[in-house]
Amino acid sequence: MSTPYPFTAIVGQDDLRLGLLLNAVSPAVGGVLVRGEKGTAKSTAVRALAALMPEVPVVSGCRFSCDPSAPDPACPDGPHEAGPGVSRPARTVELPVGASEDRLVGALDIERALSEGVKAFEPGLLADAHRGILYVDEVNLLHDHLVDLLLDAAAMGASYVEREGVSVRHAARFLLVGTMNPEEGELRPQLLDRFGLTVEVAASRDTDQRVEVVRRRLAYDDDPEGFAARWAREETALRERIAAARVLLPRVVLGDGVLRQIAATCAAFEVDGMRADIVMARTATALAAWAGREEVTAEDVRQAALLALPHRRRRNPFDAPGLDEEKLDDTLREAEGDSDDGDGDDDGPGGGGGVPPQSGGPDAPDREAGTGDDTPADAPAGGDGSGSEQRPAPAGGAEQAPVGASEPFRAKMLSVPGLGEGAAGRRSRARTEHGRTTGARRPEGALTKLHLAATVQAAAPHQRARGRSGRGLVVRRDDLRQATREGREGNLVLFVVDASGSMAARQRMGAVKGAVLSLLLDAYQRRDKVGLVTFRGKEAEVALPPTSSVDAAAARLESLPTGGRTPLAAGLLKAHDVLRVERMRDPSRRPLLVVVTDGRATGGPDPVALAARAGRLHAAEGTASVVVDCETGVVRLGLAAQLARELGGGAVTLHELRADSIAGLVKDVTAAGRAA
Repeated sequence: MSTPYPFTAIVGQDDLRLGLLLNAVSPAVGGVLVRGEKGTAKSTAVRALAALMPEVPVVSGCRFSCDPSAPDPACPDGPHEAGPGVSRPARTVELPVGASEDRLVGALDIERALSEGVKAFEPGLLADAHRGILYVDEVNLLHDHLVDLLLDAAAMGASYVEREGVSVRHAARFLLVGTMNPEEGELRPQLLDRFGLTVEVAASRDTDQRVEVVRRRLAYDDDPEGFAARWAREETALRERIAAARVLLPRVVLGDGVLRQIAATCAAFEVDGMRADIVMARTATALAAWAGREEVTAEDVRQAALLALPHRRRRNPFDAPGLDEEKLDDTLREAEGDSDDGDGDDDGPGGGGGVPPQSGGPDAPDREAGTGDDTPADAPAGGDGSGSEQRPAPAGGAEQAPVGASEPFRAKMLSVPGLGEGAAGRRSRARTEHGRTTGARRPEGALTKLHLAATVQAAAPHQRARGRSGRGLVVRRDDLRQATREGREGNLVLFVVDASGSMAARQRMGAVKGAVLSLLLDAYQRRDKVGLVTFRGKEAEVALPPTSSVDAAAARLESLPTGGRTPLAAGLLKAHDVLRVERMRDPSRRPLLVVVTDGRATGGPDPVALAARAGRLHAAEGTASVVVDCETGVVRLGLAAQLARELGGGAVTLHELRADSIAGLVKDVTAAGRAA
């Protein structure tokens, strides 16, 4: 086994080290999520934590790490008699992003099933991690079916396996530690809430500190054992401090005044549910024990809030993470003033709880559908629900300065129908190597994923004819069945945005940009590629070629000017060219065309018919599409819905695009489904 990098040798990263140490003192805190850019010692710190954890007493020979003082009566290896056991080091079990469901929860022991004909359970990673650390690097890239299993285990403290004729339940209580780079997508809220604490990490900009990081890392790479030996004294001292804090923890007093501060803070930041209050209380208690105190102070509560609330507070999608510390201080002072019994004097910044020091507007319709200058007139407010004052566009379709986007929101799920085979993601259904098993088939070529139950069922009727003797099962190649798996894929989401004069009323364009930003955020979280085509005046242009950088698309959208006629057909044809090139580059990534327009095509001879022909061109190629209908006002022509029919897709209004909207669900996209 390789020598881990010493925890005490990590330079800087105070919040990261403190969050991990608090979980070592009190595992009830609930784990920690480490967010930050690559190369910031996230994985190094997590792996180093295991060496500081106390040894774990277990029942000898139990594969599920039962506590000998209170064995699990339902342990699959039991029943066990209470009594002395053996001690082993705390485990850090790593869950690979590409792990299969069988590897995580366990499965039928194939060797014994085929050789002995018995059903025996082979434990998975959840069993290995019981009473230890379950570490998920790049947790935001974890497949959704594995996230669901983690959520179940974290919620119940046990893993239930019902598959392939096996029915097993075993304890699975572990310290969940995850690392992620936010640039690669966010976590589902359900899993995010299961992490007790969250910390943000970034590389130091201090020259001396960066030099020290490089110096220590090179020394470790040259001689890991010698480097660890030089830090052995600091590691021992830190291990002893953790043990002392664990002993002190049950004696720490959490006063009513402190509890009022915790409740007031959670209410002020509008966190959902009560888990935040409980985690804050446990974290503040651990902070006091870590500082060697038997009473929780206001500074402990403040530090606990900074660790436990950032990932739970309600915030707009593009808001920066973290808490408003001025608001936090005001809330704590008000709660302390309202309390009958104060929390005592603070210990100053850090409260003694820090990590050990180191060395070193809606417009009226055009005058005539398909013709005119796209000069909107004033119309009644309320088209997009914002209620702000309407400002008509200048006459003559002149270019206008860019307007800001309205607040983004959580958008409804738009997906490509059918089954794809594209890059791993979270948008559309796909045949994958690591998804959920949905069936079995005869293998075509080499067998990669054996479906055991289907293989046994295929072989069972032929055992008498094959002269089966004893308890073994005679299996031939014709009996083998390949498991078919289904997961999710990331798509190419190509936005075609109408920036013409008919869209130029400030209120409407702000709402449109807010809607597209919301869809961009959704694409970011689902690991899609995105592209942006805009059209106005006489032509369309590719504002952003397909890319994985959603931030770049958001920046281009913010600076998008408006005005002029509506060359809708040009926008659709430009999108067709972009998709044609992308199909040649990446044939497996399926496209989703999102057209944001009011459908009022103008400019040139017969623009409406030309736009309809361009739409049918996409439909003929089976491109899944959705039209975001931006038409507002009292008089509506329904041109966007007509365009959606030509595209063979669905239409959704700006209001219906919101995930929390009750008025109308997003319509299913059927074009690609019919093509498939």
